[in-house]
Amino acid sequence: MKKFTILGSTCLLFCALAWAKKFPLTAAPIVPAAMGQAEVGKDKNGNSKVKITVEHLAKPESLTPPKNAYVVWFQESGSNLEAEGQLKVNKNLKAEFETTVPWKNFQVMVTAEDDPTAKTPSGPEVLRSTVNP
Repeated sequence: MKKFTILGSTCLLFCALAWAKKFPLTAAPIVPAAMGQAEVGKDKNGNSKVKITVEHLAKPESLTPPKNAYVVWFQESGSNLEAEGQLKVNKNLKAEFETTVPWKNFQVMVTAEDDPTAKTPSGPEVLRSTVNP
């Protein structure tokens, strides 16, 4: 019985990932080699699960002028931008970020900031996408 429970859970996980939609992230000229996407699915409560993956993203301290962090912002249509957290770049210039939001249609934006806890974006925009499933 335990095997069937594990098998069923695994199947549900893969089905949820297969139903996720992918939205390309457009890179700004400040990070021309960056390539990424936002993969959006649903959780059991109907919220949007968002996984952002980026490759070839320069570390923020390598930008001109140098910055301290990349901050991920979400904006539902007609609302203010909300900081969701940091997009941390590893030694291979790859980054991942995951969160859950209650919206179905929204903008995703990543900015390079001096302060990783910024309440409003002040640095240059580096990535952007529109999620509209």
